Amino acid sequence: MLQALSIIGSIIFLLLLTGAILVILNDNQDSGRKIAWILIIGILPVIGLLLYLVFGLNFRKPGFFKIRNRKFLEVFEERAGEQTKNLLFGSQHEDAIRPKYRSLSRLLSRDSGLTVSDDNEIEIITSGGRKLEALVNDILSAKHHIHFEYFYFLKDDGSRKIKNLLMKKAREGVKVRFIHENIANITIWPGYYNEMKEAGVEIVRFTNPDTFLLSKFNYRDHRKIVVIDGKIGYTGGMNIGDDYFFRWRDTHMRMTGNAVTSLQYCFLNSWITSGGRIDNDFDEFFPQNRVTHDDKLVQIIPDQPDREWPMLHMGAVWAAQHAEQYLYIQTPYFVPPEPLLLALKSAALKGCDVRVMVPAKADLFFMDPANKSYYSECLEAGIRIFERGGRFIHAKTSVSDDYLSIIGSANMDYRSMELSHEINAYIYNSDIATENREIFLQDLKACREIRLEEWKKRPWYRKALETIVRLFAPLL
Repeated sequence: MLQALSIIGSIIFLLLLTGAILVILNDNQDSGRKIAWILIIGILPVIGLLLYLVFGLNFRKPGFFKIRNRKFLEVFEERAGEQTKNLLFGSQHEDAIRPKYRSLSRLLSRDSGLTVSDDNEIEIITSGGRKLEALVNDILSAKHHIHFEYFYFLKDDGSRKIKNLLMKKAREGVKVRFIHENIANITIWPGYYNEMKEAGVEIVRFTNPDTFLLSKFNYRDHRKIVVIDGKIGYTGGMNIGDDYFFRWRDTHMRMTGNAVTSLQYCFLNSWITSGGRIDNDFDEFFPQNRVTHDDKLVQIIPDQPDREWPMLHMGAVWAAQHAEQYLYIQTPYFVPPEPLLLALKSAALKGCDVRVMVPAKADLFFMDPANKSYYSECLEAGIRIFERGGRFIHAKTSVSDDYLSIIGSANMDYRSMELSHEINAYIYNSDIATENREIFLQDLKACREIRLEEWKKRPWYRKALETIVRLFAPLL
């Protein structure tokens, strides 16, 4: 009997392995990711199969987005007025973008429908202390609602300060809604959130209901969104925690104007699809006629693995392909998917000044060799690489040709481009681009440029480690 069960078990396991490999080969993901998964399963069949079920299944399939968001879209269609819909989805401001960049705007709106907005004021925040100060003041001034959606909302001093303020405003009668990422904050005990609930804060845990149970661990909500009274919005790279407020070098945005409408739309989508309730008409979350007398054009673009197209990946490729004078990038993780890597190398080879700034030491031990595994081919193509010393740089930005700026939550790696729920702001404005360029150049003072000839002389064991980690880079 035991022998028969063993044979049956072996057959079932073999069928599962074969099925997993067939699914991998039939998937539309890039070839490097396929090879990495087949290699893992081949070397460690049992562990590899379990890892694939948790981290490997691809849910970027047509139809998943419509299924997951059907409830939200139905509620939004019923409760939002035409003026709100026009602000979000109208194309009346597309002609204000420089002609070269209009195709980018149309590309980015292809999936979510969110279009470019005008009449925005933007503060680029490069100091965590400044973000904390501004956020505290804006929370204290809230009259109607406060919406929070964060990857990390920690338990340190800065986080508790924000938590206490949210509880204070909820007790005063302001509607506070709070989405916390379910896996990133798994070490935080329920009592931390229960205290907030008792104060009147409405809390939902971010969930992705349409994925296979184990795969929920892989698909994270990496967004950073604050919306206050529908009039003030924050997004960018900074989470809520002391590293971001006091220790790291990061970039964030504070916005007023019509772009806040798009941030609000993205938050409400996450709120309702994660189980939150909205009983009011939506128009009260989208106040009209916020005239700022400014001409900054902003397009807020969300991305998530259950959408049909990887918009942030496509947007990054477009920016690299169309950059002519310069393209400056800051990212803590430089593990670009193959199409983006090729676009960056092509830009440098045609004579564009392409510079990539990464931390001298990553916050995750395996990301150092992963980042460095791309140096040689980038340097050979003419891409300049700078390692920033001192404070860990967590910024996720790019700026090109004194016009296009991208600031958001997405790193330049496969996880952000294909797996995580992310949000980026595309800014079409020469003044903001000039400011972002100057920020990059200022950060260069804390950097060491990596030279190709010097890089070739690194020890053999570092080269070997980078080669090994590079095999698994598409999975990081």
